[in-house]
Amino acid sequence: MRCPSCRQVGTFESIPDTNDVRTNVYFLGQRRCPKPGCHTHVFVVCYPDGRIEHSYPAELIDFDSARIPAKLVQTFSQALECHANGLHIPAAIMIRRTLEEVCADKQASGKVLRDRITALSNLVVLPKPLMEAMHELRLLGNDAAHVEAKTYDTIGDDEIRAAITLTREILKGLYQLDELVAALRALKK
Repeated sequence: MRCPSCRQVGTFESIPDTNDVRTNVYFLGQRRCPKPGCHTHVFVVCYPDGRIEHSYPAELIDFDSARIPAKLVQTFSQALECHANGLHIPAAIMIRRTLEEVCADKQASGKVLRDRITALSNLVVLPKPLMEAMHELRLLGNDAAHVEAKTYDTIGDDEIRAAITLTREILKGLYQLDELVAALRALKK
């Protein structure tokens, strides 16, 4: 599994001197991250074949936070934590808040988020589909925050997974792409 702290993937180790509890369907146990210096402690609910049903803290979708401002990382990480714990409406709200913070970081102004996203399109270079995705993410967040908003019929796991994927790509395009291109150019003769 992916460690909820260091985010490395590994086979988690049993905690010495602890026993798993077996039920008719699951076994419950304590594990720790195998990475030296991390050893994050997790509780797991597993099937007899070892597949994890759930872990506490929950396993998060991977996210590369390099070169992304700390405030954005904190907000988007909260969206990931909400999703990992099945809290889809709060996840959608935190994704929308991530967009608010992107606009603030890039100094895109406007009275409402729709206007700030439009202003952002004049300040940064992103593919048109990602700029359009920002408006879709805004609408998803609106539906999560406002009872009367009905753009999306439901806000469930599928919607949030898609929203997380799009948000990661937006953040990558805004904060990480230049350095990746520079690294490739540095390899030229």
